[in-house]
Amino acid sequence: MISIIIPNKDHIDDLDLCITSIEEKSTWKNYEILVVENNSEQKDTFVYYEGLQRRYNNVRILTWKKEFNYSAINNFAVRESRGEYLLFLNNDVEIITPSWMEEMLQICQQKGVGMVGAKLYYPDDTIQHAGVVLGLGGIAGHIMCKANRDEIGYMGRLVSVQEISAVTAACMMMKASVFCDAGGFDEELRVAFNDIDLCMQVRSMGEKIVFTPYAELYHYESKSRGLEDTPEKQLRFGKEVKCFKRKWERDLLKGDPYYSPNLSLKEGDCSLRKEERNGEYHA
Repeated sequence: MISIIIPNKDHIDDLDLCITSIEEKSTWKNYEILVVENNSEQKDTFVYYEGLQRRYNNVRILTWKKEFNYSAINNFAVRESRGEYLLFLNNDVEIITPSWMEEMLQICQQKGVGMVGAKLYYPDDTIQHAGVVLGLGGIAGHIMCKANRDEIGYMGRLVSVQEISAVTAACMMMKASVFCDAGGFDEELRVAFNDIDLCMQVRSMGEKIVFTPYAELYHYESKSRGLEDTPEKQLRFGKEVKCFKRKWERDLLKGDPYYSPNLSLKEGDCSLRKEERNGEYHA
């Protein structure tokens, strides 16, 4: 059984598209959906929840009454889950591949694999997520972001199942037992880097993180929570950067073991790293 965990605040149109696509397209049927309600303000949201549970008998609504903390919300939901596998999912995704759960599960159930991530697209059919590279952009970044959907990527990495340092929790499956052993999400990381941190923790336990291009979804990114565009959000983001660096400083210094040191950590297109010599840049 797979427990699909979806945090939500209002945005019922996004949530309905997400859940309807799961229920109508998925060929894997042994799953439950846990929607974690977090301080919604619109009455229509709660009316929708009631109708949702009448429509689908495998949907449960959980309520998190405290302030938004992505890590704490998901840890809470895991304690209420029944599945042997956990599938963390954003409320702003839409399923493309009918066999998406099978594609992730067949890898995740293998011995030594702790976590599996999917291939996500922006609505314009460019890449939103095809794996995360440690150190890209300073801390961690999505590789080949904004590449066209039909590109194979550097050395075929956009079309290949592969071990990788981290994947996004916008669509991330893991064994419930591994989640427990890893201690769950770090609740000090309220918004940023909590999924990357969990991946790092899982890898430190000797478990593999795997990206599969055969589970495809659309991701309408940042619709629900917005950007880091206020002094308060920027202060919180700065604290989370420091927290991540404190925990994984050695790994950041060593570099991503799945990414060539000859490639750029400034550009996410796998272009050659440039070195400055005598005031000029050279490949």
